[in-house]
Amino acid sequence: MAADEQNRAKQVLGPDDVRRAITRMAHEIIERNRGSSGVAVVGIQTGGVWVAAALAAEIERIESESPELRVGSVDASLYRDDIGLRPVSPGAVSELAFTIDDTTVVLVDDVLYTGRTVRAALDAIGDYGRPRSVQLAVLVDRGHRELPIRPDYVGKNLPTSSDETVVVTHDGVEIS
Repeated sequence: MAADEQNRAKQVLGPDDVRRAITRMAHEIIERNRGSSGVAVVGIQTGGVWVAAALAAEIERIESESPELRVGSVDASLYRDDIGLRPVSPGAVSELAFTIDDTTVVLVDDVLYTGRTVRAALDAIGDYGRPRSVQLAVLVDRGHRELPIRPDYVGKNLPTSSDETVVVTHDGVEIS
């Protein structure tokens, strides 16, 4: 019975918690950038894409008078530095149908762990142009950084052990 309890996922955030975190992060992004003009929201494939879409929708709701927010996605899988250590296949196609030159890019992921995915995404973004700045937004920061990467916007700091798995969806956050 004890082993069965350890294997069971534990919900640490529910759907309302996720929604509130996204709303708070959207307000923080607007405040820091003095509006949404000149900002593009880019989700990291695959987990960051839905978070980026939700953040962008909330920013547009709050800033209803502003021009339409630019939203895209980037696949960083082929830019990873651990390709030889684990199997890597492209997650999806990057979709940046706008120029990122002289834009503030808010790079979005669902979970920040070692920082390697973010580093790879920064390299991928560099192939699309030279943004004015890049800010990082994550729904869950679980620590355990291997690279000096720090998020600008965090939905929830969630200390975990390195052998735990964190799953983030619209319906909440689970640890197993």
